Amino acid sequence: MSGAPRIEGAKGEVVLAARNITKSYGSVHALKGVNFDIHRGEVTTLFGENGAGKSTLMKILSGVVQPTSGEIVLDGNPITFHSSTHARACGVSIIHQELSLAPNLSVRDNIFMGREIIKGGVVDFAEEERQTRALLAELEEEIDPLARVEDLRLGQQQIVEIARALSVNSRILIMDEPTSALSATEVEVLFKVIRDLTGRGVSIVYISHHLEEALQITNHAVVLRDGAMTAYAERKDIDLEWIVRNMVGDNFDLGSPPTGHRIGDVALTIDNLIVPGPSGAAYNAVDRMSLQVRAGEIVCIYGLMGAGRTELLECVAGRLRPSGGRVLLGGRDVAGLTIAGRIANGLVLVPEDRQRDGLVQTMTVGSNLSLASIGAFTKGLLTSGSRERELVGESIRKVHIKTDGGEAAIGSLSGGNQQKVVIGKMLATHPQVILLDEPSRGIDIGAKAEVFKLLAERAKQGLAVIYSTSEVAECLSIAHRIIVMHRGRISAEFGPDVTKEKIMAASGEAVVAH
Repeated sequence: MSGAPRIEGAKGEVVLAARNITKSYGSVHALKGVNFDIHRGEVTTLFGENGAGKSTLMKILSGVVQPTSGEIVLDGNPITFHSSTHARACGVSIIHQELSLAPNLSVRDNIFMGREIIKGGVVDFAEEERQTRALLAELEEEIDPLARVEDLRLGQQQIVEIARALSVNSRILIMDEPTSALSATEVEVLFKVIRDLTGRGVSIVYISHHLEEALQITNHAVVLRDGAMTAYAERKDIDLEWIVRNMVGDNFDLGSPPTGHRIGDVALTIDNLIVPGPSGAAYNAVDRMSLQVRAGEIVCIYGLMGAGRTELLECVAGRLRPSGGRVLLGGRDVAGLTIAGRIANGLVLVPEDRQRDGLVQTMTVGSNLSLASIGAFTKGLLTSGSRERELVGESIRKVHIKTDGGEAAIGSLSGGNQQKVVIGKMLATHPQVILLDEPSRGIDIGAKAEVFKLLAERAKQGLAVIYSTSEVAECLSIAHRIIVMHRGRISAEFGPDVTKEKIMAASGEAVVAH
C-alpha cells in the first residue's frame, strides 16, 4: 500500500454518486429514492439500524446487485455496473460484512483468487506470497501467507478480507463492518491505513455499529432509516447523540441490571479450568480459572481480543477440550457430556460467528429456530409438523424476530434478526444456563438493546446468563457482575457501578484521555 499511486483529483469533490436509487424485493422496499455522495479522499460514514438499507445500497454501488430504479454517476458520467468485477475494474471495491473467504485455501490464495499473477504461463506463487507478506506487514499482522484461512481466528480472517480489498488499489473502497471482529490494537492499525489511503486520494465509505469508533475517522455522516436517507451532516456537526437520535430516536439506553427477582442457587461452576492456547503460545488460553454463576444472575466477561473469553465459553459448552479443571452444571460434572448432551441438560452457547456456527444458510427461519429442539417433536423418523410450527411461532413472538414467517429464507433477515434466531433457537431448548459470545457483534444499536432486554427478561425468570464482550458500554448495561479477563485469567471482578476506566485498566487496555 505504501507504494501505491496517488489518486489524482480535487480532495472533497464527488467521485461517485447514487441518484434516487430504489430497490425492491417483491413487496419489500429496501431502498426508497436514496441520494448518496462519495467524496474524493474523504471518509463518508453510513449509519442505520439493521434492515435500514445500508448493505443493499453498498451492494448496488459495488455492482453486486442492480437497482430497481435510479442512477449511478461515476466522475460525472452515468454508469451501470454489470457485476462486482466490472465495478472493481472501474476502481470500486467492497469489504463485505459477512466474510467471503474460501476457508480451505491459504491466505495467499484467498487474496489473489480470480486475479492470479501469471508469469511464463504459470501462476507466480512466490510473487503472490511476497505481496501477501507486504500487505499483512502494512496491517501489522503476523499471519503466515500459507496458513489456511479456516485455521485463523475470526479477527485474523477479517484482516485477510481487508488485505484482499486493499491489494486491488481501488479508487473507492467500501468497508461494511470491517472492525466487527478486530481487537482495539487492530482497529488502530486499520485507521492508520484508512488515513494513508485518504491522504492519497482514495475515497472510503465506512459502515459500522461501533458509533464512537466511527466518529474518529469520518468526514461526513449519513443516516438511513427504513430504506430512506433521514439525516446528513459534516463531522463538525456530528456527535454520538446526533447519530443515536437520528437512528433510533431519543431516550435510548442499553438497559440496567434486572432487579426485583430472587437470585437462586449456583447454576454453573467453573473450577480451576485450563484450556491450552494455540501451538507455540506463551500462555494458556484459559489458565486455572474459577467462577460461579447463579440462577437469575447476569455475568459479563470482558476482555480484549486474545484474553481467552471465546475459549472459555467454547470449553464450557463442549466445543474445546480442557487440559485441567472441571465444569459443573447444577453440581454435576459435564466432562462426559457431548455438546448435544450439554444442550439436553440445559447448557447452551450462542457462538460468536453466527454465520459459520449459529445458522444453516440453506434452511428457513423456522428450521433454524427448531433445529436444537428437534427431539421435542420427533419420534423415530416421524416429525410432528404442528408441534414444530407451534414452537417456531412461539419463538418468533417471544424473541421479537421481524420476519415474514417461519418459511422465510434465513438470508432474507437483517443481521440483528438473524442473531435473534440464533438466540431464539437456544432459548427454545429451555436452558438453565445460556452462554453468549459477543452477542451484539455486527448488529445495530437498536437490535442490541432488544437483545439485552430479552436477556434481562429471561434472567428474571431464573435463567443464568453469561455473555462476553469487548465493548465497555455493554459491560455497564445489564450485568450484575463484570468479570475482566487478561491472558486467560481473571484480572478483576466488579459490580455494576464500576467506571469504564477501571474496567479498561484491569483488561490491560491503555486508557486514553479525550
